[in-house]
Amino acid sequence: MKIITYNVNGIRSAMNKNWLAWLQATDADVVCLQEIKATPDVLTDLHLVEQLGYQHYWFPAEKKGYSGTAILTKRTPKHVEYGCGIADFDREGRNIRVDFDDVSVMSVYFPSGSSGDERQVFKYRFLDEFGKYLTLLKVEHPNLVVCGDYNICHRPIDIHNPKSNANSSGFLPEEREWMEQFVESGFIDTFRHLNKEPHNYTWWSFRANSRAKNLGWRIDYTMASLPLESRIKRVAILSEAKHSDHCPVLLELGPAE
Repeated sequence: MKIITYNVNGIRSAMNKNWLAWLQATDADVVCLQEIKATPDVLTDLHLVEQLGYQHYWFPAEKKGYSGTAILTKRTPKHVEYGCGIADFDREGRNIRVDFDDVSVMSVYFPSGSSGDERQVFKYRFLDEFGKYLTLLKVEHPNLVVCGDYNICHRPIDIHNPKSNANSSGFLPEEREWMEQFVESGFIDTFRHLNKEPHNYTWWSFRANSRAKNLGWRIDYTMASLPLESRIKRVAILSEAKHSDHCPVLLELGPAE
């Protein structure tokens, strides 16, 4: 199973940058999207998504042009779960999950705290409450992949300048500690599981030619629960895809044993 996570920073914008041709070329089984910034009724190209063999499920934010998640899948899920049952998070379309017989795949868009103190407080509450939700969910669905934009760099290797960003939202000690505890609770950072090299990033600021200089942050993850460890075959950051200020991450799982 090939799973891709991609913060598209506006699905309509991405589609205007030939995103559908890219999607066809990847031939992924499941595609998790974040920051779709649209409701499906305004997307005129969904028939083209269907022509590529995808069923599609959307969980947009109530606020227009903001946040939202979606999942495209070539395999028919036995269940689709919209949101986590926490009203403040569900209003922003923060997560959607599809369940198959052998694995569950979630697309989640963690809040950013970079716009100010109020949103940073909201982010901390999300980490606390959503973290507890995932702990319970993992019991119910032990084979769980939590894909998405976490808006956190876990370790210094995951950010181009850890010293100057020590007080930046996304690399604050409390956020990094949450990531540490999340992994210790039974999740695998699949990219780091197979790749220990520095300078691998998934997001770059639009400022100062950051992407060309590879001055980035690794904030997009394909986290897999421990029972899936033996099935992790390949993980790749697809930095050549340029439909967004993020790039996609690919996780390839082998068959259930």
